[in-house]
Amino acid sequence: MSDSIRTRVTLGTLAGVVGFLAFVEFTSGILQGYYTPMLTDIARHLGIHDADVNWLEGSQLMLSALVVPAFAKLGDMVGHKRMLLVSTALTAAASLVLPFTDSFAVFLIAWALQGFYVVWLPLEIALIWSRSRGMPGRSVITARAAGLLVAALEAGAITGALAGGALIDALPLQVVLLIPALAVVACFFVIWLGVDESPDPVGGHFDTVGLVLISLALIAFTGGLSFLRLNGVADPLSWGLVALGLVLVVPFARWELRQSDPLIDVRMFRSPALGPVFLTAGLFGVSVLGAQAPLSTFARTDPAVYGYGLGTAGFATSLIIGVYLVAMIAGALLFPLVARLATPRRTLMGASTLVGIGFLLFLPFHDTYAQVITNMVVVGLGSGALVAALPAAAASAAPATQTGVATGLTNSVKTVGGAIASCVFGIALLQGATGAAAEGTAGSFAGYVTVWVVCGATALVAAVALAFVPRQAFTDRAMAVTAPATESMPASD
Repeated sequence: MSDSIRTRVTLGTLAGVVGFLAFVEFTSGILQGYYTPMLTDIARHLGIHDADVNWLEGSQLMLSALVVPAFAKLGDMVGHKRMLLVSTALTAAASLVLPFTDSFAVFLIAWALQGFYVVWLPLEIALIWSRSRGMPGRSVITARAAGLLVAALEAGAITGALAGGALIDALPLQVVLLIPALAVVACFFVIWLGVDESPDPVGGHFDTVGLVLISLALIAFTGGLSFLRLNGVADPLSWGLVALGLVLVVPFARWELRQSDPLIDVRMFRSPALGPVFLTAGLFGVSVLGAQAPLSTFARTDPAVYGYGLGTAGFATSLIIGVYLVAMIAGALLFPLVARLATPRRTLMGASTLVGIGFLLFLPFHDTYAQVITNMVVVGLGSGALVAALPAAAASAAPATQTGVATGLTNSVKTVGGAIASCVFGIALLQGATGAAAEGTAGSFAGYVTVWVVCGATALVAAVALAFVPRQAFTDRAMAVTAPATESMPASD
């Protein structure tokens, strides 16, 4: 068989895999978009304050930060499809609990466990990168596949948001919550029957000690932030836990540097290409994850009672989310095209700048439905490009045996950024409430301003950080130059 025919056959097989994985991401999108229009309804069902919705988001993000490094490493070791199946089964089980409880504690635990879906995209991109081995233009193929997967994700989020917003106005909450659970069950069988395993898993030893150390650090840090919300910013115990979480990163890093097969190769954070990507992912998580609940509850807040907000119903709120997600699809699909003309680095910088501008536009323009829609379109264009670009960029710049870990790290640090922001925003929304807001369940206007300022500022900082990335990073040319040096990094200092 000639090389050209072999390449066409391989590309055809890879396209089939991408098609099945697109269904997986469509399901992931349903989970990410479906619940947002009904967060206020969920809060009333559970008997909690609007600001306490951030507990749901924060707990899920914290669990996600813990599981992504482990599942990404296991994907490299034993196969990406296998870990996709495990994470999907866990997500399905948790999703099936949500419709059948009105206990906040049980709902919170199930909601957190549902967060296993966050490992899907990193594992999928690592699988595509693995299967495209030996193909010309491997970075371009991976970038295009990532764009298609993110487009499917956002299409699912649009479908979920529109369906969730419409159904919550027409059906009991328990019935509405059952629908995404059934979608995840269907997703499990699509992966099982339609996706082939990645070739040549690297094997190796799983770093259990490293997982325990980083888990303790993340639990202490995010737990301290959560207690700050409960006990107030003057509580010394809460700040002590935050400090403990930061301190525990040191023994984790020292342990990882001594391992020949670490859970996370912390040397990757020193890479001039990967370091700024991980930083950008963390800062991006502040807005793309931490701001979701505040944006939804701001839209649902009645201006006639509180003096701010849009007072939208469930479906009208879902339309805002839908327009935002359409913009994200456009950003994801445009990323490989713009990157080819302007380099991936410049495209990432431009995307981060758009996110920053979009959130800062909320400061003067937040009073009308049209203003909020316009702001979210700007944010969405940049966010879609970043969701597609960050794991693809990490895959192209990572050592060959650490592809899953590198793509997983973009999600891990993004999740940590989102978890931190979720806790901080929850505190901000509880502070400064006056008048009706102080007596009711709505967040404070000062808290919403804090959300917009922090999201805008962190996105602009990310754009500046990306300016320090080598100009030809994340391209096949850069891979050819740096791969031998990267893959031969020493096992220890």
